[in-house]
Amino acid sequence: MSHTPGVRQAQKQKTRQALLDAALELLGDQSLSSLGLREVTRAVGITPTAFYRHFDSTADLGVALVEEALGSLHEMIATVLTTTGSNAERFEQTVELIARHVRTYPSHVRFIARERYGGVQRVREAIGGQLARFAEEVTEGLAADPESAGWSRDDLEMLAWHHVQHMLATACAFLETPPDRMDAAIDLATRQLRLVHLGRTHWLD
Repeated sequence: MSHTPGVRQAQKQKTRQALLDAALELLGDQSLSSLGLREVTRAVGITPTAFYRHFDSTADLGVALVEEALGSLHEMIATVLTTTGSNAERFEQTVELIARHVRTYPSHVRFIARERYGGVQRVREAIGGQLARFAEEVTEGLAADPESAGWSRDDLEMLAWHHVQHMLATACAFLETPPDRMDAAIDLATRQLRLVHLGRTHWLD
């Protein structure tokens, strides 16, 4: 009997994850604002009332999806910031990391791309909060870079936000790129980073 609470908690977590997975699949061709609670619970095989044991609303479920989609990317950001080698190698590795993430989690990328400007305010705010965290992390990484000597904090934050926006735009572009055009898309994204870096080296001029 002492193991019963643990078993129940594991089952609850399993059902919660099943709801997230089902919602993500259903959101492949519709927005969160149009997603019906009954659609999700039917896909999982539970009653609509059982949904509320896990989430307060579909908006609450959407916020959990944002955390699932973007929360793990903080580690990827750290990897990008600590990548060593020449600038060309760093740019190539950064773009490859983005491409790999899109290949592995296309549904998550599609969800963020659609809901960033979608009709559910709490989800928009959750996405905005995650992107702001990314920008802060990139700002700190840039500040520690010797190439940033003499830069103001405002300018570092501006550049950091540009990098975050570029990563997101690149991920969305990769999502819609046919396999036979992927090499060209990767090359374009890499050259865009090189162009930004060129502007960075002359910013204080």
